[in-house]
Amino acid sequence: MDIFGTILWPFKWVIEAILVAFHSGWTAIGMNPDDGLTWILSILGLVLVVRAALIPLFVRQIKSQRKMLEIAPQLKKIQEKYKGKRDQFSREAMSRETMELYKRTGTSPFSSCLPLVAQMPIFFSLFQVLDNAQKHPEAAGIGLLSAPLAHSFGTAKLFTAPLAATLTANQGIPLVTVIAVGMIALMTASQFITQLQIMSKNQSPQMKESPMYKQQKVLLYILPLVFAFSGFAFPLGVMFYWLTSNFWTMVQQFIVIRNLPTPGSEAAQAREARLATKRRRKGIVDADPDGGTTVLDEPRKVQRSQPVSKNRAKKSGRKK
Repeated sequence: MDIFGTILWPFKWVIEAILVAFHSGWTAIGMNPDDGLTWILSILGLVLVVRAALIPLFVRQIKSQRKMLEIAPQLKKIQEKYKGKRDQFSREAMSRETMELYKRTGTSPFSSCLPLVAQMPIFFSLFQVLDNAQKHPEAAGIGLLSAPLAHSFGTAKLFTAPLAATLTANQGIPLVTVIAVGMIALMTASQFITQLQIMSKNQSPQMKESPMYKQQKVLLYILPLVFAFSGFAFPLGVMFYWLTSNFWTMVQQFIVIRNLPTPGSEAAQAREARLATKRRRKGIVDADPDGGTTVLDEPRKVQRSQPVSKNRAKKSGRKK
């Protein structure tokens, strides 16, 4: 086993355990154990488990991005200090001061890539599990994926399209090409939309002037192209994982941008407008011009007088 395989070994073991657990569950409710749909649903279960486990890392990413917003003015000062200086000494000094600022504040310009980087071992491990299940089913499993299950996984088909087939090796099956091209298009679009909603709605004016914004702007066009070209060589089963994970990321980013936007961004202004509209509709609070909050007077409830019987009226001395 090479170094790469040694590194991926624990990830492959976990992946096989999760796949087998979901596969057993779908089989227990009556699904065909050898059907491609059963294995696709097992892969979707793997996505849910992996992305749920990565939520703490995603929260850390959000916090790091907030810190990047806070240090944006300091980064701008460093840039202005060395603006127009092209000599090697100035470039090294600028880089050194920038890295010291990142270290001192506990931030990183690559924090936005953390969830994607963390998924890479899972992604390549799934690729190896599926590839070995197709080529060497008798020795594919290193954990709970037995030889019969490995053979089932490696030969499973969605309709007539094998999950182990790729666009470049589609075995002469037109449906493989149709499914692969469709998923590549969806992966590219979902990745572009995810980056675009961050760039267009969740960036403050200070962030748009920082180097990090320029890096994200480049990634906006580069990452979708990476998905588009790399999709040609990946099996359908692996692309199902990638596509589902992309949709998770897109929805997750939408929820975060809507409810926890970056201060000063377009999304933050839209959220404040929504909250102000809700306050006006409820008639409970309204924005004070001085920045405070004023409680509006609610209409007083008038208690309706209850009818009094004749006997009670006589006892209380009331006139009829």
